[in-house]
Amino acid sequence: MLERKVWRELEAFHKVADKKTLLLTGARQVGKTFIVEEFAKRHYQSLVEINFIKEPAAMAIFHDVADEQDVLLRLSAYANGKLIPGSTLVFFDEVQECPEAVTYAKFLVGKGGCHYVYSGSLLGVELKNVRSVPVGFMDEIEMYPLDFEEFLWANGVGGDVIGEARAAWEGRRKVDSFIHDRLMRYFRLYLVVGGMPAAVDKYVATNDLSAVVAEQRFVIRAYRRDISKYDPDHALRIREVYDLLPSELASENRRFKMASVVPGSRFTRVEDGFLGLKNAGVAIPAYCVEEPKPPLKLSEKRNLFKLFANDVGLLAAMYANGIQLRVLAGESGLNICAVYENVVAQELLAKGIAPYYYHSKKKGELDFVVERGDGVTPIEVKSGKDYKRHNALSNVLADENYHIEEAFVLNNENLERAGRITYLPIYMVMFMAAAGLPERLIYRVV
Repeated sequence: MLERKVWRELEAFHKVADKKTLLLTGARQVGKTFIVEEFAKRHYQSLVEINFIKEPAAMAIFHDVADEQDVLLRLSAYANGKLIPGSTLVFFDEVQECPEAVTYAKFLVGKGGCHYVYSGSLLGVELKNVRSVPVGFMDEIEMYPLDFEEFLWANGVGGDVIGEARAAWEGRRKVDSFIHDRLMRYFRLYLVVGGMPAAVDKYVATNDLSAVVAEQRFVIRAYRRDISKYDPDHALRIREVYDLLPSELASENRRFKMASVVPGSRFTRVEDGFLGLKNAGVAIPAYCVEEPKPPLKLSEKRNLFKLFANDVGLLAAMYANGIQLRVLAGESGLNICAVYENVVAQELLAKGIAPYYYHSKKKGELDFVVERGDGVTPIEVKSGKDYKRHNALSNVLADENYHIEEAFVLNNENLERAGRITYLPIYMVMFMAAAGLPERLIYRVV
């Protein structure tokens, strides 16, 4: 079984499962169903799993019911004796097919002695219309592909190795040179394998990149089919946008151009295509901001953005054949900065950090700007040897109005500091985390 960080959140849910249900969301193929089944094996005597796609007849449990007792009675009948009070997890999978099941979540809590988990894929689904129903009775977790640290775990990289890199990150010092080299090798491998569980499992079992690519292309085909299935009104436009991800990211500034989808079009004409992929969890937008000042949300430009794939391995599989071996070989002259940026975007998102970028005609463009603590941190991503050339970053740091304390340049070399700029090995993006509230935050008006 692949070790996943989301397991900690499932364990936390188990402690409050008598009072709440859980909604587990995310794009298809990220491992939602598998991890719930493993969770049930460890904590429950019985699992009642209802997949509303495979078992459409199960939707009748929630149709035209008199009250919650009616739901429990029907659920008991459908489970055919598998409901064991105090020892059963009821798992409603593909719940987007039966939103009424979520509506009744608050009535099921604490009833029948069972615990309840819901799972839904975001493809074509407006779950936000459902989430507001069981307020206070449902926790929500969104799953993503394996991040780089989880990928290292899957490949048997020990905690001491990751611990050395983390200590170097925290102390802003160089990583042991042997460990740095090993982590860079694994990072290049991550660029082509990515974090889709099926692809990672295939690599760990076989080390066969051809088999990995076959798994990745299966996922890509499944995504394209699901676009047609769940949003037929905008399917063609959404597929066009999805298929353009590799070429648009390979462009000079990596910004998505509306004219690539419909020549001469305005954003409003193609907005559904972008939002469809975002809501599906298969694409990550990084919006442009007018100024690198907190809060970034207030200055974002919704019609200017970069669009990244939800998984770097899928992105690599969408490029022409042969890029995998060229990336692994560290081929000089290969421009893979777009692939590097994709990793950064998905790592930030998985850690709860919204990725933005900054563009100014006078100062230039920063690859990413993120909020960390009370301020904003610029992040430049460099895949080549000229990583110390960053005019836009220098221009922004020179502007005292922005009060930037530290900037990062992610690259292939070991850690180095120069004034307010910290040059970080690209794999250290796995240590960036969103600033959370302290365990206790007491405030009194005096």
